[in-house]
Amino acid sequence: MVCLWGLKFILKYRHSRYHIWRTVVLMICQLFLAFLIPEILEGLNQEQAYFAKDLKFFWPLNYYFFEDWHLNAMAEGGSMGMFYLVWGIALFLLVTPILTYFLGKRWYCSWVCGCGGLAETAGDPFRHLSDKRLSAWKLERWLIHGVLVYIFVVTAVVLYGYFSNQSQIFGIDIYTWFRKPYGFLIGAAFSGVIGVGFYPLLGSRVWCRFGCPLAAYMGIFQRFKSRFRITTNGGQCISCGNCSTYCEQGIDVRWYAQRGQNIVRSSCVGCGVCSSVCPRGVLKLENGPEQDRINDKPILIGRDDVRLL
Repeated sequence: MVCLWGLKFILKYRHSRYHIWRTVVLMICQLFLAFLIPEILEGLNQEQAYFAKDLKFFWPLNYYFFEDWHLNAMAEGGSMGMFYLVWGIALFLLVTPILTYFLGKRWYCSWVCGCGGLAETAGDPFRHLSDKRLSAWKLERWLIHGVLVYIFVVTAVVLYGYFSNQSQIFGIDIYTWFRKPYGFLIGAAFSGVIGVGFYPLLGSRVWCRFGCPLAAYMGIFQRFKSRFRITTNGGQCISCGNCSTYCEQGIDVRWYAQRGQNIVRSSCVGCGVCSSVCPRGVLKLENGPEQDRINDKPILIGRDDVRLL
């Protein structure tokens, strides 16, 4: 699906080398990491076929990674099973922080992730429907970080049950009240039904913006400890609003552009569409010195110029 819609996306943004390369890499990741490698291993009767998808699908997005049946399967999978266990932990603790520091969360959200790829390609016609109101931004912060805290708690309880060989904690059944609700409410209903099915109503990045715990995790690094930002040239901005209209993450890009302020937001996935639709070339995605990321000196004077997002 991502590959088919990706060809249409490339055709639409064929004048942007960034979009061409980004979409090609995304299609390759989905074709090989999510489909061909697991299928080839299964055809060779390799037990590792089940774990192959974990090469790019890791905790906290992979909410069942630390569940007992999954840990047991990796432990019983021999050397390859142990490799996937170590690889999954390394992706969360080392690879993700390092890559997010140098590249921003776009390295995963816009270049690797299947959910993000589907939103970028199949959901592209609906990106303008993303809610730009301040109330939506406040809801976004509470929801996405709430889900991140939720999966931390669920994982901690699940690991407690695994290592203590207990099915309850404080008299509460772990499966019934922790594992099952998260899998259904977040893993299925939120990411699947709402996240994809509501494209025509809420825009293309509902799950990425409001619910993805991995996006929240990377967003913390991107906001406070990363070299990535979108630079602006306020003197060239004509306030057409294209950038804000087509931002699928609901960021009021024009507000920053009018003031010549760099855009440093935890929710930005670095898709670069705001830069592509700008008729004046005001916006540019950059990785530069960390101390130069945030520029709070407005070039326009007005009563709202002191407002910081």
